Amino acid sequence: MTFYGETMENRKKIAAATTAVMNYITTEEEAVCVQTMAAPAVEPIPEAYAAAPVKLWGMSGRQTQMQIRNMMQMKTFK
Repeated sequence: MTFYGETMENRKKIAAATTAVMNYITTEEEAVCVQTMAAPAVEPIPEAYAAAPVKLWGMSGRQTQMQIRNMMQMKTFK
């Protein structure tokens, strides 16, 4: 039986693939729900111990400055 140029076998493959994707999505959603429900059981980290956000631009700038100072000490520049 042909339906819009597709054979019955292709339709079965598409249905199987769609079902597999939907099962995967459902499993992921369930895992997120379980993690969310388990989260209140864990005590939050006090703010004093919380890590400050990493500022990549600042780290990059400081690293560049240290490299330039190191090259100047090694007398790379004349």
